[in-house]
Amino acid sequence: MKPFRTKAVIFDFDGTLTRAGALDFKTFKRGLGCPYDQPVLEFINALPDPDRRARAMDDLGRFEMAGAAASEPNPGAEALVHRLKALGLKLAIVSRNSRRCIDRAFANFSTIGTADFDLIVSRDDNVALKPSADGVHWAAAKMGLSATQTIVVGDFIFDIEAGRRAGAVTVLLCPQDTTPVVEADFTIATIGELEAVVGLGLALRPGKLPNAMLGRFLDDMAFADASVLVTPGVGQDTAALDLDRAEVLILSSDPITFATDQIGHYAAIVNANDIATSGALPRWLLTTLLLPCGTTAAEVHDIMAQLKAACDRWGVTLCGGHTEITDAVSRPVITGTMAGTMARSDLIDKRGLRPKDQVIMTKAAAVEGTAIIAREMGSQLLAKGMSAADIAVCSRFLDQISILAEARIAASFPQVSAMHDVTEGGVATALEELSLAGGYGLRIEINAIAVFDATARMAALLGLDPLGLIGSGSLLIACRPEAAVPLMDRLEAAGIAARRIGEVLDAPAGIQAMDNGHPAVWPHFEVDEIARLFAGKP
Repeated sequence: MKPFRTKAVIFDFDGTLTRAGALDFKTFKRGLGCPYDQPVLEFINALPDPDRRARAMDDLGRFEMAGAAASEPNPGAEALVHRLKALGLKLAIVSRNSRRCIDRAFANFSTIGTADFDLIVSRDDNVALKPSADGVHWAAAKMGLSATQTIVVGDFIFDIEAGRRAGAVTVLLCPQDTTPVVEADFTIATIGELEAVVGLGLALRPGKLPNAMLGRFLDDMAFADASVLVTPGVGQDTAALDLDRAEVLILSSDPITFATDQIGHYAAIVNANDIATSGALPRWLLTTLLLPCGTTAAEVHDIMAQLKAACDRWGVTLCGGHTEITDAVSRPVITGTMAGTMARSDLIDKRGLRPKDQVIMTKAAAVEGTAIIAREMGSQLLAKGMSAADIAVCSRFLDQISILAEARIAASFPQVSAMHDVTEGGVATALEELSLAGGYGLRIEINAIAVFDATARMAALLGLDPLGLIGSGSLLIACRPEAAVPLMDRLEAAGIAARRIGEVLDAPAGIQAMDNGHPAVWPHFEVDEIARLFAGKP
């Protein structure tokens, strides 16, 4: 399911809001000489003889009017229209029928009529007919909306193709035991089922996710890890894990507050990264999703699906958590708690740091920040002169924010004394944290810290320092001197860039900065550069 927000519903008419009378359309087409597999309007419009074309249109008009007179409301259609109007949604009809035919069919309705619709587009209007997207775009624009804010519902392939081409959410009305004529975003058997689809695109009320909705979303997920004794479910506030064979349980928690696009992916990977720095394998994730008022059910489902997909990719079980709509946040926030297991003898503790250990950094500075900014501020970057190609490159940095692969390689070296992933505050803050946790000073060559070219261009345009920009995807590794070269060789062989950026000093915690062999000032960041950017502060 793609995330969406619903502001309007655009209906097909004949066969969707109405149920046709007992007229034989196949016989009518045969009488016109129209092939069975050719649409009748297109056949008539293609007739070379103007007189024959006019007679055929007259015949079609009479046939449609007879059909309209014999038609009746589709069961549930009138009640549905009333409920959708009560929700404050705009309603429109886009039809290949004539307006006269639509008006005649509405005469057979009891409680709704043409006045209940904000707009009716028929073939009499100067708009290209379905399957062209023009009618959907035109109707949406007349209602002050974009087509992406609409749901297009119909019973025929042309309805779905028009909606899809316009970028709308598409709903196919297809009775049970009938083969769908086309793949739509949703398929319903009765028109009354449309209300549930519409509800997925409406803003949720503040508070916990409704139990029925949460239950449906969780039912879409399979939980196959036998060690999870109590799996996620409505009313389940905790997760029970069987740890019979684990000597050490590793736990970590991290929030995701900057990203909105692909936030579920960030949350799973960033929390897994923390666990991996201890040498453990991340195994279980619990998440708290705090979502702003106005969030739709479809958007919640998309985030949950992102979380599950990222967990599946890295062998992690999403085993519980909490989801809430609240005015306490203005954008989505996910807090994750990750757990992993390992043998006690394999634990990598930053307190194992020792003087002369070499400090190695993988990939480059600000991988995560680069991806977030490209995905959140693409139009601003274009306006500032960054090329679309560079923005696309930066957006794909999202694929590089995991450090699980390099952490597993590093953990296989017994000479590795510490690992620390670069997160909020960038590599400058991460090195300070490593020094404090290990209890020793670090001498760092600033010029040795890698910065991707695209990141450097983005930072220059926005006035940012890459060293202070959130940087998941880069791993700091400290190891005994004799292991540095073999470790970097192994990382490079695995396709992971790595370089030595400094060493551990026999000195109190702190950073001794060097730039091309000369003493330098170490940059310090009170807040992450991305927070400063989003706050609009210089």
